[in-house]
Amino acid sequence: MQQNQLPGQATPQIDKWKRIVSVTALLSLLAILLFFIRAYFNGQFQSVESLRSYINGFGVLGPVILIVFQALQVVFPILPGMIGCAAGALLFGASGGFWYNYLGICAGSLIAFYLARRYGSSLVNSMFPDSKYGKWSDWLGKSRFFTLLLFACILLPLAPDDFLCYFSGLTTMASKKFVWIILLGKPWIILVYSLVFSGVLVV
Repeated sequence: MQQNQLPGQATPQIDKWKRIVSVTALLSLLAILLFFIRAYFNGQFQSVESLRSYINGFGVLGPVILIVFQALQVVFPILPGMIGCAAGALLFGASGGFWYNYLGICAGSLIAFYLARRYGSSLVNSMFPDSKYGKWSDWLGKSRFFTLLLFACILLPLAPDDFLCYFSGLTTMASKKFVWIILLGKPWIILVYSLVFSGVLVV
């Protein structure tokens, strides 16, 4: 006789498919990381021209490569995000460069936030120098206006955006609020970069 399943209880078949999906996603992510790590050590990300040539070599897949690159440069801060904005504008113009960079950087920011929320301060401490972590965590963590400060920092070009995304995941900030801060705060400096590097805006 078939046993009745309690509401919300997963069946063994569903659990099996969840494990398969998780393993597949993990292996795919690892393959992507190895792909970019190889390019990094081959010197493809050392300058705007080298990155531009690298992305251009993928033809119609170039926008996808740029989006993934910009996402990873937030998650792994050793990659130079600025040259991604420049390369995107030079390859795809002000409009295309803006949207591809915006999508990639926003995706990376959200991934960093959820990684910190999932794995805690040990992950964040392992990725950033103690001095940087202590300086920014003391300043932001003690502020009663954390949301406003975070939004202001996201707007500024020289603020440590990657660290702030991770650090926000350690706070009690609601996920929905962080998503809106990123979506509304990120586009402006990316738009300026896109206009400048594409030659539309001369400074």
